[in-house]
Amino acid sequence: MSELFTISDQTKEVLEAVLFAAGHPITYEKLSQVFEIPAREVKNLVEEYAAEYNSGKVIRGIMLLTFEDSCQLCTKEDYIREIRTALGIRRGGNLSASSLETLSIIAYNQPVTRAYIDTVRGVDSSYAVSSLVERGLIESKSRLDAPGRPMLYTTTTAFLRCFGLTSLEELPALNEGDTSLLESLKEMGGENAATEAEKSSDTND
Repeated sequence: MSELFTISDQTKEVLEAVLFAAGHPITYEKLSQVFEIPAREVKNLVEEYAAEYNSGKVIRGIMLLTFEDSCQLCTKEDYIREIRTALGIRRGGNLSASSLETLSIIAYNQPVTRAYIDTVRGVDSSYAVSSLVERGLIESKSRLDAPGRPMLYTTTTAFLRCFGLTSLEELPALNEGDTSLLESLKEMGGENAATEAEKSSDTND
C-alpha cells in the first residue's frame, strides 16, 4: 500500500540529485533500485513530490515532469531565450508541415509502419520519418510480423515533454478528418521540438 511509504526530505534531495545528474528521463523501475521500494510506490512518491516541486512556493527555473514510466527535471520553457544565449545554442527552424503531419499520424495510431504513414498521407514519408527519428520525437522499437518485417514507429518521452503531455492518454479526442492535433502541434510544438533537437545536437558536437 502506498500509505506505507512517505517521501522524506532526504529522499527528495536524492531524487533531485539523481534526476539533475542524469539530464534525461529516469524510469521508476531504476529509481526503485535506488530507494529499495516497488516501482509503483516510487511513481506515487514522485508524483506527490512533483505537485509540491512545481507549486511555485519555491522560485525555480526548472520543473519536475512525470510520465507514465519515468520522470525528469526540465528547464522552464519561459527561459529558452536565456538558455540559448548562455549555451550558444543555434536557433533552428520549426518542424515542417510534413513532419508535423507525420508526427500526428504516429501519435494517434502507434505503433505504425512507414508504409502505413505513406498510405495515410498519400506521399513518401521517408524524409519526415528520418527527421523525426533524428530529433528524438519518434523511435522504432520493434518490427511488424509480416513479410519484410518493417519497422514499427512510436512517439518518445521527448514527444510528450515537447508538447506538454504526461501520457498519450492526454492527447485530445480526434474524429475522422479532424486536424486539431496537427494545428496544436503547429502552435505548441514546432518550436519546442526543433529546440529539443538543437539541444541534443549541440550536446553531442
